[in-house]
Amino acid sequence: MTRDAQRAKVYAAEEFVRTLFDRAAEHGDPVVDFFGARLTLPPEARFASAEAVQRHVDDVLSHPAVRGRWPDAAPLRVRPRRGATAAHYERVGDVATIAVPEGRAAWALRELVVLHEIAHHLADADPPHGAEFVATFCELAAAVMGPEVAHVLRVVYAKEGVR
Repeated sequence: MTRDAQRAKVYAAEEFVRTLFDRAAEHGDPVVDFFGARLTLPPEARFASAEAVQRHVDDVLSHPAVRGRWPDAAPLRVRPRRGATAAHYERVGDVATIAVPEGRAAWALRELVVLHEIAHHLADADPPHGAEFVATFCELAAAVMGPEVAHVLRVVYAKEGVR
């Protein structure tokens, strides 16, 4: 496996994007000033359990735009991950799984995090956070959440030096 040189930059960019969504939600106003442009952010789904995440993953993978772009996408399983602070994607043989923390780490039970993990599944790239993954995540976010989210991701990735 190739060194995942962009990992920290990708995570920093996505933390900034999640904070942008959090602040908009806290203020009850989806309109944000974003690098000189006023954008309306879409609502971001939040989940209460691994089962709810599984339903969302199934919905995303069966979405017509996702099916059209990634017609050979294999099923993706979701399982709870106890005692951990992050979600992660894993593939063992032909079985692909997203492990999501529950309880104290409920921050991971949100749409942006889940789409990040689905992007790993669709890109299956080496390095895991390289250019192929970034392009896949942006395209997936546009298909599922809307073009504004993809725009925000692309701009923040560029600001962080992600390629």
